[in-house]
Formats: sequence, structure tokens, C-alpha cells
Amino acid sequence: MRTGTLGPAQRAESLASMAERELDVLVVGGGVVGAGTVLDAATRGLSTGLVEARDWASGTSSRSSKLIHGGLRYLEMLDFALVREALKERGLLLERLAPHLVRPVPFLYPLQHKGWERLYAGSGVALYDAMSMARGHGRGLPLHRHLTRGQALRVAPCLKKDALVGALQYYDAQMDDARFVATLVRTAVAYGAKAANRARVTGFLREGERVVGARVQDVEGGGEYEIHAKQIVNATGVWTDDTQAMVGERGRFHVRASKGIHLVVPKDRIHSTTGLILRTEKSVLFVIPWGRHWIVGTTDTDWDLDKAHPAASSADIDYLLEHVNSVLAVPLTRDDVEGVYAGLRPLLAGESDATSKLSREHTVAHPVPGLVVVAGGKYTTYRVMAKDAVDEAVHGLDLRVAECVTEDVPLLGAEGYRALWNARARIAQRTGLHVVRVEHLLNRFGSLAEELFELIAEHPSLGEPLPGAEDYLRAEIVYAASHEGARHLDDVLTRRTRISIETFDRGTRCAAEAARLMAPVLGWDENQIEREIQHYEKRVEAERESQRQPDDLTADAARLGAPDIVPL
Repeated sequence: MRTGTLGPAQRAESLASMAERELDVLVVGGGVVGAGTVLDAATRGLSTGLVEARDWASGTSSRSSKLIHGGLRYLEMLDFALVREALKERGLLLERLAPHLVRPVPFLYPLQHKGWERLYAGSGVALYDAMSMARGHGRGLPLHRHLTRGQALRVAPCLKKDALVGALQYYDAQMDDARFVATLVRTAVAYGAKAANRARVTGFLREGERVVGARVQDVEGGGEYEIHAKQIVNATGVWTDDTQAMVGERGRFHVRASKGIHLVVPKDRIHSTTGLILRTEKSVLFVIPWGRHWIVGTTDTDWDLDKAHPAASSADIDYLLEHVNSVLAVPLTRDDVEGVYAGLRPLLAGESDATSKLSREHTVAHPVPGLVVVAGGKYTTYRVMAKDAVDEAVHGLDLRVAECVTEDVPLLGAEGYRALWNARARIAQRTGLHVVRVEHLLNRFGSLAEELFELIAEHPSLGEPLPGAEDYLRAEIVYAASHEGARHLDDVLTRRTRISIETFDRGTRCAAEAARLMAPVLGWDENQIEREIQHYEKRVEAERESQRQPDDLTADAARLGAPDIVPL
């Protein structure tokens, strides 16, 4: 099977090919749901295309809490069906579909009341584990355990002694959300799908009432394509209503955006061997291990401003710091914050006035012939959403179509990953890389890491760390442009790597070197290199300025001070 390369030549070929002949299914939106949908359709034998206006996962799907979880708090809402479904998906991802990208992560839940709280919370966590095991996909995670206060402080010395009377520890899973989406797209392409990012739908083609295709603008090259398809799937998340408006149909439901922000702080600022989950007056707060960092989040507030670049305000940052500091013996300050990111959850509107109470259930509709809409849901259940969307599209196809098979289709890099992990010391000897570097690559690329080892063998300098962001190798920057569909410096520093949130300078120190590594692959001249660097620096400064503003309105205005598109 091909490895689904997403380089410049493949993107150009995909756009031309999609315009040449009618597709069975065209998916609009390159987040996790759109990427999952195109993989589902392609693996059923359908001719399938995917277009994304910006970059893969550039919206909600790169700005999540980076958790694959059953949704423990939904048990409290008695939403057993959603939790059961999510736990099954968590197990599939850990054990079969993406063991190289999804891994277990422990969480400590501090108890603040003696007696009743341990019984209440303990019953919930026990039910969580039991539901996972009952699906047959929970054996990869340890079971929860009850801890005394002393035991809890040994695994999390960062906690104030008076912040807990005891604790529970349980396990969920995490992944790099943007990397996961790019891998989904590559897997779909390996199964024959066509995919192009920076390809914006500007309108839909109609024959009477029926939608028969889309007009697509090549944001990079400036050309426009008419792509015909028997069925189109709108998987545009928080942009669902905007996309529906292009056909004059707002649909039977609306999608409401809820903003969540996260802080990234260095590992040494919080002394703990486990993640934390804390209850707040509105929802829950996570402190999540993230390599040599911690992610602290999230907030949950209504958002009706710019969807492409939701801004984190000073008030948002203060809210997270205040809540996490309520349990930390050594409080975090603004100076401890390396990175800040904000994302929008696509919630189905109309179920509750409070966004934190809106259901994370998804819905699929067929508002007009030829157009399917899928919306809502949560990252963990993307595969179920994709299956439901394709099932709905199949009703409009005059074909016998196979059932969904994605439950048994590992993502690229999964096959052989565990064997390579076991051989990582030998690989280090063979490649000359330190074993820690080999582990880093295996945990980001799985068995596709062999392609990076070959790249380094051909150009040994690519095996050196990227100056200014030494956690990453120079090869990863080149590979992002040649194989993973990165078109701009921002794509690499923000999504293919997470340098933009993992360094105090937000990636500005390594920007010039990264741009020069990308340039030969993407055909940039010196002027374009400078434009890429300047654009990225302006983006970082606009984000910093927005985070100094007191509220959403002023933060949004500051963030919009940076241009959205890099000029070519």
C-alpha cells in the first residue's frame, strides 16, 4: 500500500483529478470528522475527495485538550450511551487503530470531603472502568485505584496538603490532535482518496433542488475548479451554518461555538507524576502531561466572533491560573506560561443556554438532495460520526456500497509500530541517533519513522536538532512539507510540530531556519522565505497582544491585527 504522501505534486494532482470526473463523495472540511469521513468512504470503495479551506486540523481539531476519553463527566449527566460509545472508540484507538499516536495517561482526582465523596466519585470511576471492560476494549489501561492523602501527595507532591483528604487515580488516553488528523488524511489518500488543503469552497453547484458539486478556489495558485460529486458531506464544524448558507439552507439545527483556552507550562513548574482533574463551578479543569510540558485547561464560554482565530483574553488566562493555583502548593504565574491556545467546540444549539451543558452528541441530516451535514460530537467519537455521515450519503447513491470497515483499518504508521518500538535500541545504533530521538520519532510517526531515518541517512545534517526548538529534528521540518501537506511556515510550527506553544518565544527563534528547510521542497525564493518569516512573527505578536486584552471583544480585535494568508 502507498504511504499517502501529501506533497506539493500530490496536491496539484488531486485538485486536477477531482475536477476531471464526478466523484461518489466529496467531503468539505479537513478537521478530524472530515478526515475520518473521507477515510470511511474510501475504504468502502467509493471514489472520494476532500477539500479544506486552510490547513488540515487548522480549526477545532488542533486546539483541543488532546485527550481521547470516554467523558467521565457525562456519566454524572447519566449520558451512558455517549460514554459507552466513546470508551469503545478509546479502546480501538489504543489497541488497534493508532497505538503509535494514542497512549494512556493517568489522572488524579483530589477528594475534598470525607466519606460521601469517595463513595460517590469512586462509584462513578468504577462504573467508567466497568463500561470500558464490558466493551472488550479496556484491557490496555490499568484500573482505577483509591489513594489516601499521603499516597496522593507522593504521586503529586505539587498539591497543597489542605487541598485534599484523599484521591482517586484513573486512566484515559491522549494524542497530538493535529498530527492525528494529518495521519487520517494520509491514510485515506493511501486508500485512493484525493485530498487538497488550501482549497476553499466558494459555492455549490445545483441542478434544480439537487446539489451536484462545489466550486473550489485554489487559495495557493488562484485557480478555480468545479468538482462534481453524487453526494457532498459538509463536515465544517463551527463553520457548518456558514457552509449551509451557500445553498440557502440553514438546516434543521444550528451549531454554536464554545471557546476553550489552554495554557502550556514547563514540566518542572508542576511536580507530579500524574495528570490532575479538578472540579470547577462550571465544569472540570485538566492538568495534562505533555512531553516536557503540562497543558492546563479548559474554559467554556460562548463565542460569536472570528471563528478562524479565536482569541484568548487576559481574563481567560487569569481564570485558569486562579483555578489551578487553588490546589498547587507553588502557584503558577504569567511568567510560567510558555504557550496559550484557544479553540472552538462545535455544539448543537438549542439544547441548553449554558454551553457547558450542551450535549456532545452528534447529528447527521440530509437537508437537500445531494448534501449531507454532520455536526456536533466530540473528537474521540470522530469515527462513529464519519460512519453515520457516509451511511447517510450512501442512501443517495445508486450503488451497492459495502458496510463501514474503519474499525479494522489501522492508520498509517500503526502496523509494525510495536515491533519497531521493541527494537528502538538497535535502530539507534543503526541510524546514529540517540535512543531518545528514536523514541520521539516512533511516537510521532510510528513505522513511518523509517521514512525519516532514510531522509537522515541521505542528508545527515537533517538528524541534528532544530536550533531554537531542540526537541525536534531538522528532518521533521522537511518531512512536514514533503509528505504531510504543510504549505506554510505556520503549518509546521503550529500543527506538524507544536513549537508555537512549547517554547517561550512561540517559535520565532527557529522560524528562519525552519523556513529555509521548507524552501527547496515548496519552491520558495528568498522573497517568499522572508514573507513566511514576517507573517509568522506578526501572527505571534498579534496573539501575544490579544492575550493582554481584558475581554473577548478587545482580544479578538487584537488577534485580527495579523494577516490571515501568507502572500505568494
